[in-house]
Amino acid sequence: MIYLDHAAATPVDPGVLKVMLPYFSEKFANPSAVYQFALQNRQVIDAARTQVSGILNCKSEEVYFTGGGTESNNWAIFGTAEALKSKGKHVVTTVIEHHSILKPMEELERRGWKITYLPVDQDGHVQKEKLQKALTPETVLVSIAYANNEIGTVENITEIGKIIKEHRSKNGSDTLFHTDACQAAGALPLDVRDLNVDLMTLNGGKIYGPKGSGILYIREGIKIMPLLYGGGQEHRQRAGTENMPNIAGFAEALKIAESMRPEESKRLIKLRDALIKGLQQKIPGATLNGDPVKRLPNNINISFPGVDAESLLVRLDMEGICASAGSACTSGALEPSHVLMALGAEKDLAKTSIRMTLGRENTQKDIEKVLEILPRICATMGSPL
Repeated sequence: MIYLDHAAATPVDPGVLKVMLPYFSEKFANPSAVYQFALQNRQVIDAARTQVSGILNCKSEEVYFTGGGTESNNWAIFGTAEALKSKGKHVVTTVIEHHSILKPMEELERRGWKITYLPVDQDGHVQKEKLQKALTPETVLVSIAYANNEIGTVENITEIGKIIKEHRSKNGSDTLFHTDACQAAGALPLDVRDLNVDLMTLNGGKIYGPKGSGILYIREGIKIMPLLYGGGQEHRQRAGTENMPNIAGFAEALKIAESMRPEESKRLIKLRDALIKGLQQKIPGATLNGDPVKRLPNNINISFPGVDAESLLVRLDMEGICASAGSACTSGALEPSHVLMALGAEKDLAKTSIRMTLGRENTQKDIEKVLEILPRICATMGSPL
């Protein structure tokens, strides 16, 4: 099998699994208990929080462990909206966000909020002027992904953060900036100070950690409503007995991903570019979606005119190649990708696009095999070879 869907899920790193295993059995104590057996687990959580904060360049008190990216995104949106609704009921996002952002935005609209959906250019970038124009004294939150999960385009989050800071200073507003960085971890820098973000989402299942693990970074001083009420866990913001295996596993996965990031990114870029170049040479009309340079090191999203993407994925699966038609959360949908449509793609062309995302186990041999199989399949499906 050649697995090319790492944007959807990654295998748990052996080192991460080793760290997690004791908390399923011999180290099972509830960290909130007062005896030494439990306090040892409390110390592990504190150490994990400190480890994550060191990578993010923030205080450990600003790191909140959650149940994954969707939970963190929902908390960032609904938590700030509820806390700041007296200051204004306007939120800004983009038309190409993940559904764990767009669906909460739709719910806010049903509750009477005004949502501005920024358009993007043909490569998927937010335009600075349109963001500045969208901001008002009533804007309490801006949520823009660091890197798009479908097309891999990387936004200039640092510059966007500066614009929001300037707006906040000029208007005396409480506008906060949240970024969904689930796809960026392990590929891009995560220094929250450099990025100028107030809130940031990370997901362990994308970085060779356990599924159902994640964090929300919340800058100190921000007013946000608790996600869950109950005990005093996560600084009284997210009640519930802590998931020890996932917390330990997430921290270890992020540490490994960050240590590997410089060299692994270089390696993946070479494989990515070789696959893109080879497909465009072998399949006339094959078109890369997203920014050709400012994109994630592992992301290849290509349209093959005349070829139905869903049928192509089935054929690839029969050959032992795993890929996707876009977001794994909507892969069963018959509608074309909202991201590709936002880039200006025609509906029929958007239905010919597939996403291949590389990972640690992929090699040059995998690229060569895909370049042998995929063009052959396209030739039998109506691609204008």
